[in-house]
Amino acid sequence: MGLPRIGVELGRFLDETDGIAQSKQLFDLLSAFALNFDCPWIAYGPLAPDQKVLKPAQPDSAVMLNYPDEWKERYFKMGYDKIDPIIKKSRNRVGAIQWSEVYKDASTTENERRVLDEAATFGLKSGVTVPLHGPAGSFTIMSFAQPWDREFQNRTITYLQLAALHFHVRVTKFGNSNAFNQVNNLSFREKECILWTARGKSSWEMGKILGISVNTVNFHLKNAMRKLDTASRTVAAIKATNLGIIEA
Repeated sequence: MGLPRIGVELGRFLDETDGIAQSKQLFDLLSAFALNFDCPWIAYGPLAPDQKVLKPAQPDSAVMLNYPDEWKERYFKMGYDKIDPIIKKSRNRVGAIQWSEVYKDASTTENERRVLDEAATFGLKSGVTVPLHGPAGSFTIMSFAQPWDREFQNRTITYLQLAALHFHVRVTKFGNSNAFNQVNNLSFREKECILWTARGKSSWEMGKILGISVNTVNFHLKNAMRKLDTASRTVAAIKATNLGIIEA
């Protein structure tokens, strides 16, 4: 896509997001903008300043991603957030980071490279991550991924950084006002089911552990997903962990 058209698309994105106060709408607009750069997958998640995993210091922080469900489940089940080299590198960087750069870095271990190798098998073959450092030590990352193994042009990275920063400012400004209610509204059984989901258990396995039927497990998970405003149990588990509802 030529430079003039990209500038128009960026301007349109900025105009369309102006005045919107819902994270989901903002995320959808950013997803559409990222498609201009052949990035069908994006992920936004806050991290606490003293932790490696996605667990924000502020309970009103948002977690949004549209990665393939199979990869989200694999990533979370295997605890890859604890060894993800992109997260490690992002802590000490201000500008955007190409995943290929991290993969080739001599300080990246084979164990850490495995995370990127597996991501590629699920279609996320190249990407760029934008570290977003904020006040009081707050830290968030925004990632854009492609299904092709290729380098991002510097101009592309610049536009994605601008869009990511604008998105972050908008989301941070109004926050997630439902976060505290979400923490308080989940029942004990719903929290149990989400906890075992975070530990990689199926509905059948949860039923055996908790002494309830599979249908009852699915009922509690469906309620938890609704209260946490997520479309999958895996994302619900990620969000519950981030909000401090469960300790996976």
